[in-house]
Amino acid sequence: MTNRERVIAALEHRAADRVPYHIGFTQNARAAFIEAYGDSALAPIDNCFAGVSAAPGPLEGWIDENTWQDQFGVRWDRSVDRDIGIVCNQVLPERDLSELTFPDPHAPERWEGFGERVAAAAGCCVQFSIGFSLFERAWTLRGMERLFVDMIEAPDFVDELLDMICDYNVAMVEHAVQHDIDMVHFGDDWGSQRGLLMGPRMWERFLKPRLERQYAAATDAGKFVSIHSCGHVQEVFDRLIEIGVDCFNPFQPEVMDVYEMKRTYRGRLAFWGGISTQRLLPYGTPDEVRLEVRRLLREVGEGGGYICAPAHSIPGDAKPENIMAMIETVNEQ
Repeated sequence: MTNRERVIAALEHRAADRVPYHIGFTQNARAAFIEAYGDSALAPIDNCFAGVSAAPGPLEGWIDENTWQDQFGVRWDRSVDRDIGIVCNQVLPERDLSELTFPDPHAPERWEGFGERVAAAAGCCVQFSIGFSLFERAWTLRGMERLFVDMIEAPDFVDELLDMICDYNVAMVEHAVQHDIDMVHFGDDWGSQRGLLMGPRMWERFLKPRLERQYAAATDAGKFVSIHSCGHVQEVFDRLIEIGVDCFNPFQPEVMDVYEMKRTYRGRLAFWGGISTQRLLPYGTPDEVRLEVRRLLREVGEGGGYICAPAHSIPGDAKPENIMAMIETVNEQ
């Protein structure tokens, strides 16, 4: 089977010849691993996903050596975290959307070469991703604390802002699904490790209707939907299934019993992740990594419904020998 076939089998809750896997690194983790083992140690990694994206928006690029500006004008200080960074400006200091502009999702130059990149990824599950897709996009523009206050004091303003973001995302997905992609992946962290940041009532009120519309742009075109939300958010799993989600990531063992989740949602929701990046990879031993990865492959991977992966991009404090043990173990299948 190809990796594409393995992922589709997993999403359809069917057994494959092996459990598909995907291993992603932060820049620091990758550098430390290569320093320990050399570039050739990356060669055995047979990742199952191939990500494709539209061309950058006109605002996107480096402002200086430590500051990245995204396509919405949000600036990220990457002096410490080179992968994402910390928001260091405020696009919406007031409850006023009159000057807010988004990049044009229909601009032909955004989609130049997209079909060729999709074709080049044959053999993998081809995934179109929208990161910081709704709640996260709103708070990066407005500020998280202000957005929470707005939900109470100015719900109409929040509705208008989220609708603008949703309209943009839907337009992007509608372009992407005209090509032979397999999945649309939405990133949007809603949780802390204690629960939903905005609580279930606000999640239902502000996010669920727009999420449903975004996911429908993919499912109506026959594409799978996967989502990423860090944190303790399993209280909305049933609602996510209702609105079209096929696969949940990052499947953090620190905030949920991954084995119980598989038993509870078998046949209804697939999971992607599960290998601890907070405890196991930084603080475990290679033997502990092997033991846990084998159990995940055996129990969570049984009968499909699972893409094995670190729960997030491997952090810089992960031990190179633990990363190697993980790579060797997923390749034992």
